[in-house]
Amino acid sequence: MTPAELSRTVLRTVRCAVEAGELRVTVPTRAVVRRPPRPGCGDYATNIALQLAGSAGHTPRRVAEILRPRLAEASGVARVEIADPGFLNITLDSASHSGLVRQVLGQGDGYGYGDALAGQAVVLAFRRETRAAVTADAVARILRTQGAADITLRCEPGAGQSRAFGSDPDWVGLGVTVESHLREASAADAADAADAADAAESFRDGLSGNVDGCRPALPGTGSASAAGVPSSAGVSSSAPSVSVIRPVPVAMSADELLRTLGSDAARWALLRPAAHDHVRVDAQELLAQREVNPLFRVRYAHARTCALLRNAADLGIPGGSSTLHPAIEDLPAPDDLPAVDDLLGAIGEYPAVLASAARLRAPDRVARHLEATADAFFRFHDTCPVLPRGDEKPEAAHRARVALAQAAGTVLAGGLHLLGITAPAHL
Repeated sequence: MTPAELSRTVLRTVRCAVEAGELRVTVPTRAVVRRPPRPGCGDYATNIALQLAGSAGHTPRRVAEILRPRLAEASGVARVEIADPGFLNITLDSASHSGLVRQVLGQGDGYGYGDALAGQAVVLAFRRETRAAVTADAVARILRTQGAADITLRCEPGAGQSRAFGSDPDWVGLGVTVESHLREASAADAADAADAADAAESFRDGLSGNVDGCRPALPGTGSASAAGVPSSAGVSSSAPSVSVIRPVPVAMSADELLRTLGSDAARWALLRPAAHDHVRVDAQELLAQREVNPLFRVRYAHARTCALLRNAADLGIPGGSSTLHPAIEDLPAPDDLPAVDDLLGAIGEYPAVLASAARLRAPDRVARHLEATADAFFRFHDTCPVLPRGDEKPEAAHRARVALAQAAGTVLAGGLHLLGITAPAHL
């Protein structure tokens, strides 16, 4: 069960309590479900009781007491406990954990994809600057995972640049495929778009308290943001949403980045920081084949999952989504092995991360989640032997652990590809 599915389960619980007359509230459209801050507090926690307490006329704990029995009876939930002042801590049953791994292995590269943006047209406008171009390319990839099919990358002239401008040919070396989805603005629409972007910038400068460099939408436009929070205000469903991708520029050209770092490390360096953060180009750090390098950790974790699958095949442990399914229930219980719980949590949160990265035009969220997933995988790998050791014979537990490792590798490879970074099977 993914956090999104558990969120829907929580909302159904509220709806049932309202229909039974136990609560008199308006059922919210969204229930926040997150990993608990401390181990031993279940798999997930929700603050839905605190959210409803005011309108229900009860204390948060009383609302939690009303919801707990119904939620505990939901399919996939093992138990629900209440923590002050009214949080509901939810522990999933083993079938839910195995169902998550089945889902990942069954969907493969499509795991985490959704249809929240289906039918929407999006224009990603950016100035002629390398970090902006790479960010727009990554945002376009992420938007497609949420169903957006009509995406235009529009390169606009920056301050002091001629209206007769072109994209940087070195962007292609960084994976920004000019021919396929980057449209250079004509002299007329480039002027209009640049003026709109300048107006958005001026409008933003007149406001205070905006978070993450977000540019609010202007009347009659889509959205304008640094790596953009889109707004549908004043935009018809058929009108494209316009986001201005304007991260803090990098002080190097595309050619310099390629010569210094290569494509993979350069894209990571440009996409890992949030849009409002400066890029730090340190070749010794970004190219280091050591644990201190986050990109190396992520790519090595993926390569390690591939190695485990190869070694499992040599030992006669079958691979593939279908043959691994029957043994997934043999995973250790999360309460007995927190590392399993952590890895399952990271895998389960991936769809929500993609959705938020698309909504906020923030590929850095994907990069950070890949780091968390890689770290969770290594903790699992180090504390829970995936393959038999010595004369030990392969058992159902080993097949289950191989399945979990394969699911982790699927998430790591998928996230790297969305960032335009290769995921080698050998490293």
